[in-house]
Amino acid sequence: MSTKPTTTDLQWTELDQRAVDTVRVLAADAVQKVGNGHPGTAMSLAPAAYTLFQKVMRHDPADADWTGRDRFVLSAGHSSLTLYIQLYLAGYGLELDDLKAFRTWGSKTPGHPEYGHTTGVETTTGPLGQGVANAVGMAMAARYERGLFDPDAAPGTSPFDHNIWVIAGDGCLQEGISAEASSLAGHQKLGNLTLLWDDNHISIEGDTETAVSEDTLKRYEAYGWHVQRVEQLPSGDLDPRGLYEALLAAKAETGRPSFIAARSIIAWPAPHAQNTEAAHGSALGDDEVAATKRVLGFDPEKSFEVSDEVIAHTREALDRGRESKATWEKSFAAWRTANPERAAEFDRIAAGELPTGWEEKLPLFEAGKSVATRAASGKVLQALGGVIPELWGGSADLAGSNNTTIDKNSSFLPAGNPLPGADPYGRTIHFGIREHAMAAAMNGIALHGNTRIYGGTFLVFSDYMRNAVRLSALMHLPVTYVWTHDSVGLGEDGPTHQPVEHLAALRAIPGLNIVRPADANETTIAWREILRRYTKVFGKGAPHGLALTRQGVPTYEANEDAARGGYVLFDAEGGEPQVLLIGTGSEVQLAVEAREQLQAAGVPTRVVSMPSVEWFEEQDQAYRDSVLPPSVKARVAVEAGIGLTWYRYVGDAGRIVSLEHFGASADAKVLFREFGFTAEHVAAAARESLAAAAR
Repeated sequence: MSTKPTTTDLQWTELDQRAVDTVRVLAADAVQKVGNGHPGTAMSLAPAAYTLFQKVMRHDPADADWTGRDRFVLSAGHSSLTLYIQLYLAGYGLELDDLKAFRTWGSKTPGHPEYGHTTGVETTTGPLGQGVANAVGMAMAARYERGLFDPDAAPGTSPFDHNIWVIAGDGCLQEGISAEASSLAGHQKLGNLTLLWDDNHISIEGDTETAVSEDTLKRYEAYGWHVQRVEQLPSGDLDPRGLYEALLAAKAETGRPSFIAARSIIAWPAPHAQNTEAAHGSALGDDEVAATKRVLGFDPEKSFEVSDEVIAHTREALDRGRESKATWEKSFAAWRTANPERAAEFDRIAAGELPTGWEEKLPLFEAGKSVATRAASGKVLQALGGVIPELWGGSADLAGSNNTTIDKNSSFLPAGNPLPGADPYGRTIHFGIREHAMAAAMNGIALHGNTRIYGGTFLVFSDYMRNAVRLSALMHLPVTYVWTHDSVGLGEDGPTHQPVEHLAALRAIPGLNIVRPADANETTIAWREILRRYTKVFGKGAPHGLALTRQGVPTYEANEDAARGGYVLFDAEGGEPQVLLIGTGSEVQLAVEAREQLQAAGVPTRVVSMPSVEWFEEQDQAYRDSVLPPSVKARVAVEAGIGLTWYRYVGDAGRIVSLEHFGASADAKVLFREFGFTAEHVAAAARESLAAAAR
């Protein structure tokens, strides 16, 4: 057996130690069986994860979605066994056969934890640092939720008070996203957040001295975190008592987020593999697994050995969870009795329903006026702010440009912030110039539940956010990205700020719906449809990206079919359409003007506005054919960006008016003229397509 810690406040028995050592042999066996994976971190972190799940966290394995639970995030997602084995031991539904099926087709234990796939997994992790930012978002959401339902309760007394726990590794802390998120967490004084750093000094290329020499604890002190270090036992193992005391101290610190550094030895206590980079991402080998089992007092001839006594002991987490939940439910019932109106609001929000009459508050814009779609979006948010209290969000320091301020008198800022409107439960989030962390924090907010989140920046900076956006699509999370300045139409800022390839690249992400409204009324309808589509059911939700103009565009009569993704904006006159003009966003006006020219020349022309390709593809074939009749081969698509999206719609005879190069610095009207985004050019492309279709 490994060295046993001396404990006082922590009740640590022989069975606890045997359970920790069981975790280690299970991690080694699981990776050895499949032949690949990451055993080392799961072995060394066994005391930390066990202490959290069995001694510290408030959770109920029988109800993984319990509102009052603490949240656990394994940011070091490559060490998925760290989480899976604790879920198995605690009774979340994983069994030994699931560990034996690790990283295999159809198993509940994929290579990295996947939200919605395995009960007890709170977020999909693997891309390093994302989990840190997810956890920051969860901590922010917990505070905002408390403000919605129980703002006047004394600290620590509300049923909405709970903690967010995250385990991160060296790789997580080297990724820039964790620095962004940690800075934000310190600024927000998120006292409900604790990050445990597995300080094992090993990455794939060996000792982290190859890449890092900073003092990480001082860095986190500078962020405004409460910082602790847990020393190793003389044996080199993690000290459960030290971990336990540090975790409780972190829980008691409610004015700052907490950072705990725990120096571990990767793959401890494997005789030859410990403290090596090979143990990070490779099976230990049969001989080393056997040797490790001998060190720990296990039979080297047995695999996946779990004694009845150990599993009976760890499954007591079910009893503790049931008791903890029952205590919470009494508190929750008392809150409901004392706050009937807020309780009714909680029930509505928890069910994913919107308040009665919310649609009546949506603005309708007068046809003929020129309005930037970013401005229209801002009007929608301000109109809805007063009736949908769970809707909140902000911008990566571009609120004035993105028009994302839902309430200018209410900023989500901690107590003590000197700015006007600062409120721990404020509506408007100031994410700072942290686009990547903003997107990942939004994921965490959505995962936490009971609020609806949006966040804005310029479309070109979606590149900074892309990995988190991809994860929001992978997890089917109902987050809304407000991306403004959507084309070269932003003008003089030039090619560094002008998105060209971004719309096509974002549409390539499975499960992400891009919506590029043509005008103010389409923008209203887009927001309405996004809010209607919100769902908390995994697999049925989806993130949305709104691509909005900086410049004013003509406003047309509202058409409800905009919510179907594509519709006939202006139909052909004088007969069936001979040519179809398909446009999105600010280029729809060019299609409308080109139609007028073609109609004047005797060519019946239909204009199709397609704000969302994804929404359009959801429609049945009959509807799609009614909008884009297969018999009409002459077609033109126009969009001020790379044309990749449109080939499937225009066919062999079609033409695409697109931008296949970077932009330039000049007035928007000049750029559109010089790059061929004119009604005359669209009409000429239509004539070319008509000629090609006639061949």
